[in-house]
Amino acid sequence: MHHDNLILILVGGFVLAFLFGMLANRLKLSPIVGYLVAGVVVGPFTPGWVADQSLAPQLAEIGVILLMFGVGLHFSPKELMRVQSIALPGAIAQIAAATALGWGTGMLMGMSGPEAAIFGFSLSVASTVVLLRAIEGRGQLKTSIGQIAVGWLLVEDMVIIVALVLLPLLADMGSMGGGAAVAREIAWTFAKIAAFLALMFVVGVRAMPTILVWIAHTRSRELFTLGVLAIALGIAWLAYAVFGASFALGAFVAGLVLNSTPLGHNAAERSLPLRDAFAVLFFVSVGMLFDPATLIREPIGVIATLAIILIGKSIAAVAVTSLFKRERGEGLTIAASLAQIGEFSFILAGLGVTLELISHDTNNLILAAALLSIALNPFMFKLADRLAKRAEPTETPA
Repeated sequence: MHHDNLILILVGGFVLAFLFGMLANRLKLSPIVGYLVAGVVVGPFTPGWVADQSLAPQLAEIGVILLMFGVGLHFSPKELMRVQSIALPGAIAQIAAATALGWGTGMLMGMSGPEAAIFGFSLSVASTVVLLRAIEGRGQLKTSIGQIAVGWLLVEDMVIIVALVLLPLLADMGSMGGGAAVAREIAWTFAKIAAFLALMFVVGVRAMPTILVWIAHTRSRELFTLGVLAIALGIAWLAYAVFGASFALGAFVAGLVLNSTPLGHNAAERSLPLRDAFAVLFFVSVGMLFDPATLIREPIGVIATLAIILIGKSIAAVAVTSLFKRERGEGLTIAASLAQIGEFSFILAGLGVTLELISHDTNNLILAAALLSIALNPFMFKLADRLAKRAEPTETPA
């Protein structure tokens, strides 16, 4: 029965994610690696039990919505403005470098121009979850290094959010009958999104504090948590059904609105357990899409893709930080924190597959490189620390 499949996915997904997440943690890797491997184990490309392929994407969609809601809750315009002088040009330069390298590599591998461009663009944005956990684990979240890295990441997130809006429109260029029609559709889409944003930040910012205070007066933790989630999912649905935006964009805006309220911190804290749970299911569902045979079938492609993430993006980050006269150690740490890809790359690549802009083989390259880059990220930090020590001037005896 259908509901039995749902229960099996939840039980199998959570149990295997826990087991492989614990194993990854013992190996000093990000638990996300374990969640992705759990998805591979229950996916159709490995022997044994296979999770229901029709239900997993729906659970993943909820995971995306709650992930985007979390990004909005933690988005700080003040922090971004504080480091905008380096974060903005740095993120744009790194996105351009990774996209160009990915496009060139994709063309050499026989991809079409649009597919190669999406392939490169998917490699340009780092994982918010991985970066925040890595920087926080090193005790650098409140330092200048952490502020620059987070600001850099926020710019990348904003660029990807815009890309998620534009990609479906660009995919329909052929059916719209010319550039003028595409331009009109893009203008109309952004007009609707602007109306949605105006509604949220004019009405929502004024109404949400009152609503949250009213819910808080019930003194019920469950009702407050439920209210926060109802607001997040309700705004996400409003963005999709009324204004033609994506659920993800609506959830992100809901997080921004709640973040601006006095009880925004409480809202983030209350929704965290459920966001974490569905984030796990999101990564498991992504792992289900990955064919491990890609590592054997396309070793050169995987290595080239991984090199763009680990080397190409790192060189771009170090070059930008050096241009802005930052210390070599700071530049290397920022480069290491961004030398991985994650959830936004999965979302963008998945949308590309849905729109038939990229093939499943290309998506597999992105998934393989993401899994490997997340696994290798701790070693990138160790390498950055070692190179930073070598770059320190040695004192000469008097």
